[in-house]
Amino acid sequence: MDAYELLFRHVATRVPAELTHRVGVTALRAATPVLPAPAGGAEPVEAVQAMGLRFANPLGVAAGYDKDAEGVRGLARLGFGAVEVGTVTARPQPGNPRPRLFRLPADRALVNRMGFNNAGADVVAARLAALRQRGAGTVVGVNIGRSKTASDAVADYRYSARALGPHADYVVVNVSSPNTPGLRDLQGVDALEPLLAAVRDEVGATPLLVKITADLDGAGVDAVADLALAQGLDGIVATNTTIARADLRSRPADVEAAGAGGLSGAPLVGPARAVLARLRARVGERLTLVSVGGIDSGEEARARLDAGATLVQAYTGFVYGGPAWPRRVLRELAAT
Repeated sequence: MDAYELLFRHVATRVPAELTHRVGVTALRAATPVLPAPAGGAEPVEAVQAMGLRFANPLGVAAGYDKDAEGVRGLARLGFGAVEVGTVTARPQPGNPRPRLFRLPADRALVNRMGFNNAGADVVAARLAALRQRGAGTVVGVNIGRSKTASDAVADYRYSARALGPHADYVVVNVSSPNTPGLRDLQGVDALEPLLAAVRDEVGATPLLVKITADLDGAGVDAVADLALAQGLDGIVATNTTIARADLRSRPADVEAAGAGGLSGAPLVGPARAVLARLRARVGERLTLVSVGGIDSGEEARARLDAGATLVQAYTGFVYGGPAWPRRVLRELAAT
């Protein structure tokens, strides 16, 4: 057991999860100037070419960790080959009432009902513009979602795409969080088609992906895959959190205390693998597939890449693993 795991088990778990996360992001920002800058060819894993971009390695940070683009340079220096910021909405919003982030350590899982709390597209766009001038040190994606109060989803996404697209290496349309009422309804092809067309119109040649949930049935996955191909999208991010609570190791009382929201971490391994396999069988090599959900080791990252993922992402594994986790995973990945 390393020092971070001891700290996490005996100190961090006694502090509310969202406060621990906030402290972690703040500490990362403060430490960025003294962290070693990424060196070309220094990582043990080969670079990946995808969507016209060069990723120094296939391991990225999933959306949700750095919602407001505050820690991108620090995350790059920890070893991540990409950082997906957000989810960002057109207007600032506080998200759902606290507490809204919970740990299930027995499952190495988190439950969140954050509700897209973020500073809004204009603020994040300004940060990304400044970051681009200074150099991010990694590929930067932007994940955009619907504002909770938006009456016109297409117009809402269009605003965010217009503000953020010029500063992003790629853009992801998030229609899969369980924490914004009605959002998952947008995964239906009839609703998704005009939304994706509007975002594509705003971002132009910037690579565009859609993020889907582990809770889609097989027919739903196929429909989104077919639509992505028809609309000329560059890829699919799979998967977001799940509302399912099956086969957990945690005590039922702990699961009940965490309440509603999206479950992330190790319990998503099976569902995420299944969606990835179905997507790759459906789209062949025509789309970039980014696999996320339960990746907490180099072995699991390798399993996803071997199953057809172009890139992988993590959030919960990083939270449980600490700042040394990205490079440890890359070393493990290189050894598999």
